[in-house]
Amino acid sequence: MKGLYTVLLLICSNTFMTFAWYGNLLMKQRHISDGWSMPKIILLSWLIAGVEYCFLIPANNIGSDITGGPFNLMQLKVIQEVISISVFTVIAMMCFQGQQLHWNHIAAFICLIAAVCFVFYK
Repeated sequence: MKGLYTVLLLICSNTFMTFAWYGNLLMKQRHISDGWSMPKIILLSWLIAGVEYCFLIPANNIGSDITGGPFNLMQLKVIQEVISISVFTVIAMMCFQGQQLHWNHIAAFICLIAAVCFVFYK
């Protein structure tokens, strides 16, 4: 169960992270933040990132074998990276105009899945 909780928390964390990092571009694309100063955009991004950490830190603590979880640090990081790019792809495809999935993106995902396999290989 700790592994499942870790993955679910990482999905939540990466959803907020994606909006913290790229939400300002979405707001620009939709003309929501026209005229906003860079400090205001940075502050909003940091507020969103603060919520991200409320999911990320527990995910790492629950998932890490250092605290009794099922994953070593390398496994935890590779899982996080795969979740990060997966969440980003879903959000980019759903929210941003003109973003498309191409064959080379699929090939990159296959490489990421291979990375997960390699990191769990004993």
